[in-house]
Amino acid sequence: MLRLVTAAGMIVFASAAIAADKASVEEGARIAVVGGCHDCHTEGFAESGGKVDNKKALLGNKVGFQGPWGTTYPANLRITLSKMSEDEFVKYGHEMKARPPMPWYGVNAMTNHELRALYQYVKSLGEIGRPAPEYVQPNQTPKTPFIVFAPPNLPAQ
Repeated sequence: MLRLVTAAGMIVFASAAIAADKASVEEGARIAVVGGCHDCHTEGFAESGGKVDNKKALLGNKVGFQGPWGTTYPANLRITLSKMSEDEFVKYGHEMKARPPMPWYGVNAMTNHELRALYQYVKSLGEIGRPAPEYVQPNQTPKTPFIVFAPPNLPAQ
């Protein structure tokens, strides 16, 4: 049994299974860090040494990643999730596919519980902000800064 103390000072007992089954904003915040969401989707995260600024958290990024697929931009996840219910996001999380370098297979592998916690965290961040720049086709020049994300000797496919 877990012993929980509420804000009002009341002691509540719950089984570990029940407590572990409830997704939370705090758990979602942890998942966003260990899952690497902030690495790309939060401007300035890497430069800050991994400090999350909730005002910028998961608003997308205007620095693109360019490779043979074109130039992709980390999406504003607040906008993406604003269009879905929690159940819709869980389904989306298991089925989504994305252009490189997004590691969509990692999101696909998350449990329903982890996806629910991530959803709750993103929804807790507030203002949805503006969309990230649009995808740029291969052989077109992006109007924003970008990182070349392919080795110079990449063999033709």
